[in-house]
Amino acid sequence: MKRVSDYKSLYLMRSDCKSARTIHVFLLLLLFTLFAHAQDYERVRREWLDSLRTATASILRDSIIRQDADSMKLWWTVYGEKPADGRSLWISLHGGGGTTPEVNDQQWRNQMRLYRPSEGVYVAPRSPLEAWDMWCQQPIDSMYRVLIRTMIAHYDVNPDKVYIMGYSAGGDGVWRMAPRMADHWAAASMMAGHPGDVHLENLLNTPFMIWCGANDAAYNRNRLDRERGLQMDSLQRTCPEGYIHETHIMEGKGHWMDREDAAALPWMARFKRQAWPKHIIWQQEAVYRPNFYWLSAPLEELKRGKRVDAKVEGNCINISRCDYSELTLFLSDELVNLKKPVTVKLRGKKVFKGKVKPSADTYRQTLYERQDPSFAAPCKITIR
Repeated sequence: MKRVSDYKSLYLMRSDCKSARTIHVFLLLLLFTLFAHAQDYERVRREWLDSLRTATASILRDSIIRQDADSMKLWWTVYGEKPADGRSLWISLHGGGGTTPEVNDQQWRNQMRLYRPSEGVYVAPRSPLEAWDMWCQQPIDSMYRVLIRTMIAHYDVNPDKVYIMGYSAGGDGVWRMAPRMADHWAAASMMAGHPGDVHLENLLNTPFMIWCGANDAAYNRNRLDRERGLQMDSLQRTCPEGYIHETHIMEGKGHWMDREDAAALPWMARFKRQAWPKHIIWQQEAVYRPNFYWLSAPLEELKRGKRVDAKVEGNCINISRCDYSELTLFLSDELVNLKKPVTVKLRGKKVFKGKVKPSADTYRQTLYERQDPSFAAPCKITIR
């Protein structure tokens, strides 16, 4: 005759088995869903890459990027073997500026051989303009993006290994483009340029180098570059996890630094872009941008000086400052755990809490809008 305890044990064993089967089925369904999403995303990426190769084929053929009435000639070469994670891309901006086309052509030819990375596609573009700010006037921003996409499509460039550098007027351009397009660069190096009125806060996640001759006194380059190096020191003290930088004011050197600045290349090559950083400071510069990393703001509200400060801690996104009426947040598993509820706080007030559902349509939309596979996101939230 069975005791009551025996029946109880049998009941508990059956319950445990039932629970185990339930958990097993749940895990199988979860794995199937994740696999299906991964397949969808990979198919979308392949379609996008195929369309990109077609769209940029003429650029590769003609070595020129055309945009409305402007055109930017390209010269490039490839160094080293392609790594398993794709090639690097080095964009090298020539000097010259507000002078004759002949002088700028000579500076362009000089830039072709000025630096040599150990690996990657090394591109020396010819500025479409003859002006001191030839590397930071519109439509140059979109031309840089087209250049990056072209090399992704045809040379298997890793979008997280794109570097920008420039000498003299090219350095002027890097001072402005490094912060303005900070979410595009793995690292940046400025050689012998003038910083002007640029703000550096956007460089939180972009390693940055400053090179200038101590005797390069024209336009106060030496003094201003030194001051900007001190400003980067100050920014890093406020955010020790970011603002990686080095400042080299070269004693005994004038505008020409005898190629000692080439040490910037192996330094930059140590870094890859953080496409999904946990802390963002986004400030609008002279050319407005509707998106930055995983944030997007309304086009009609963009204005120089407007700023967003956002930080992720676990599955909570804290937006301490937002100068817009609304903000769209693009989410991926690289930023938060999409299997768990996400909380968003705006200026300390909870404005969203819940689970977000991944979508292949959202992934496709963000990939085609941003034209950057690292920024493709399966989820988005708009807060007000």
